[in-house]
Amino acid sequence: MTVRTFRVGDRVVRRLGFGAMHLPTAPAAARGNAVAVARRAVELGVTLIDTAHLYGWGANEELLAEALHPYPEDLLIATKVGVAPPDPPREAAVCGRPELLRDQVEQALRRLRVPRLELVQLHRVDPDVPLADQLGALREMQAAGKIGHIGLSEVTVGQLTEARRIVDVVSVQNRYNLLDREHEPVLESCAAAGIAFLAWRPVHPAVSAVTTGITAVAAELGATAAQVSLAWLLARAPVVLPIPGTASLAHLAENVAAAELELTGEHLRRLDARGPAGGTG
Repeated sequence: MTVRTFRVGDRVVRRLGFGAMHLPTAPAAARGNAVAVARRAVELGVTLIDTAHLYGWGANEELLAEALHPYPEDLLIATKVGVAPPDPPREAAVCGRPELLRDQVEQALRRLRVPRLELVQLHRVDPDVPLADQLGALREMQAAGKIGHIGLSEVTVGQLTEARRIVDVVSVQNRYNLLDREHEPVLESCAAAGIAFLAWRPVHPAVSAVTTGITAVAAELGATAAQVSLAWLLARAPVVLPIPGTASLAHLAENVAAAELELTGEHLRRLDARGPAGGTG
């Protein structure tokens, strides 16, 4: 039986979460649907939602507040900071300057309408700023009561190891799915340390291709290829928290239902044998 919950810091969440990146914030009709999808996710039992300053430069955070505030007590909203918006001719870029990180945290507090952000993840490690300075800024805001827990995104094992010498890391958000296991070593490190591994892009674009073999397992279970892919992630390790995203109510229901799909040992052996497709996307 697959374990369906995991403790992230001091919060217990259901392992199958929701990625809010694809929720449109405009125009009005699309925004109304996005609000409905966010609300339906919570109604269906989702207790982990992922967003970021990068997603609409704060508009995604505002959308979640419009849809869900005041938040259910068991809902954990994770946001990310560390990407500077475009300032022509400069394009958007990774930026870990402490002053920018502090400003984006303050903006998130206002946009999400909360006194404390329960989980803030460094969106990317800025190679031009010492990691101790980047995480130090977040640690200072944590000490001030503005951040509950600190996580990372798209990191290597070496970066995770270095970060854990500086702060208590409760989560890592890396790209990972059945056909793309580039970050397998990072997942293994998280599993060994009991750190939540938020798998983004949890369903590879190629899962519906007949050549993957996933469709055969899906047909046997009366499920979709996407559901099989999500169920595989949930069976992969207890620390894995997939965060599929969608702007479709029907697709949302399909994703959430994957948490109830039980793969047999034979199914898992067949799926594991497909092997990773390598770093795509």
